[in-house]
Amino acid sequence: MKICHITTVHPRFDVRIFHKECQSLNDEFKVVSLIVADGLGNTVANQIQIYDIGKAKSRKERFVKTVHKALKKALSLKADVYHLHDPELLRIIKKLKKSGAAVIYDAHEDLPRQILNKPYIPKLLRNFISLVIEKYENKKAKIADGIITATPHIRERFLKINPNTTDINNFPKINDILYHNNWDEKELAIAYIGGIFKTRGILETLEAIKDSNIKLLLAGKFSPESLESECRNHPGWKNVNYFGFLDRNEINNILKQARIGMVILENTPSYIVSLPVKMFEYMAAGLPVMASDFELWKSIIETENCGICVNQKDVNEINQKLNQIINNTELLKAMGKNGRNAVIKKYNWSIEEKKLIYFYKNLIKHINENIAD
Repeated sequence: MKICHITTVHPRFDVRIFHKECQSLNDEFKVVSLIVADGLGNTVANQIQIYDIGKAKSRKERFVKTVHKALKKALSLKADVYHLHDPELLRIIKKLKKSGAAVIYDAHEDLPRQILNKPYIPKLLRNFISLVIEKYENKKAKIADGIITATPHIRERFLKINPNTTDINNFPKINDILYHNNWDEKELAIAYIGGIFKTRGILETLEAIKDSNIKLLLAGKFSPESLESECRNHPGWKNVNYFGFLDRNEINNILKQARIGMVILENTPSYIVSLPVKMFEYMAAGLPVMASDFELWKSIIETENCGICVNQKDVNEINQKLNQIINNTELLKAMGKNGRNAVIKKYNWSIEEKKLIYFYKNLIKHINENIAD
C-alpha cells in the first residue's frame, strides 16, 4: 500500500505529521511519502520520501496555486491512500478519489470554533464566516473515506457526518522526553514551551511573576512578532530567560531546570476542549502543570493529581498559587511522578499509534473488498 501525506501549511518535520503519523505508518506499511510546500527541496528522511512543491509567496498563492501543485504531485505518485492535513486541501478530495485512491482528512483543530478567535478577522464577521466554513468542511468531509481528528471533541462532531471517524490524540512519544526527578538540580523557575500568543497566557504569566524571584524559562516563537516587543517592555521580563525556538534535546534541558510547566490558555471555544501536547509533555518530563481551570483539563489534572488549575485571567490567583507550591519540593515531586505515570499508562503516542494502524488496516480491508467486488 502506497500512502501519501499532504500538507501545504505545516513544516516538513511537523511532530504530529512526520514524527508520529508518517513514521508509525512507515514502520508498518513501508511505503510512505510526504508532500510539503516549504521551499527546502526534495529529500529522504527516516526512510520517508519528502517532495517539496515550493513555498508560496502569499496566503492567496498558497490557497490557489500551491494546492493545485499539491494535487498534481499527488496524482503523479499514484498512491493508494492520500492523507490530507489542511482544510484548504478539502477541495481536492473528489479529484484524488477519481484516481481510485482512498482519501483521509486529518482535522488537527476544530476550525469553525478556532475562527471565532482569529484576531485578523473582524469580530462582526466571525460568526458568519465560522458557519460558512463549518458547512463547507462538513460537506467535503462527508465524501472522504475516513476522518482522523486530534481530540475526542472534534471526533464527536465529525462522527455525525462521516461514520468512519476516529480520534488520534497528539500525545507525546515517551522516549523523546527525559524524565527529570532530581529536584536538587532544579531552579526556582517555571517553564513555557510552544507558540507564544496573547491567548496562551504570556502577559498574565509576566504580570504574576513581576514582583517575585521566580524565573520564566520561555521557548518558542512570538506571534505576531510585535508581541515580543510588548513582552520585553513588561516589568516581568526581567525574570525571563528567553531561548527562542529549540529542538527536542534543548527542550529536555529546559524542562530539567524548571519546577512547574505552564499551560494557562485563554477561555476560547477551541481551547476549552483541546488537549494541548505541551501539557502532556510537561507531565512526561515529571513536571507538575499549572493549567487553566477548564472542565476537561481539571478532570485530567485532578484525577491524576499532577498539578493545579487556575483562572487564566486572574493574575492574583496565578501569583498566589505559584508562591504556595513552588518551594514545596515534596509536593511538586509527587505531582511530577503522578503525571509521568499517567502519561505512561494513558496519554502516550504508542497507544495512539495502535489506533492509527488499526484505522488504516480497516480502511485498506474495505478498499480490497471493493476491488474484489
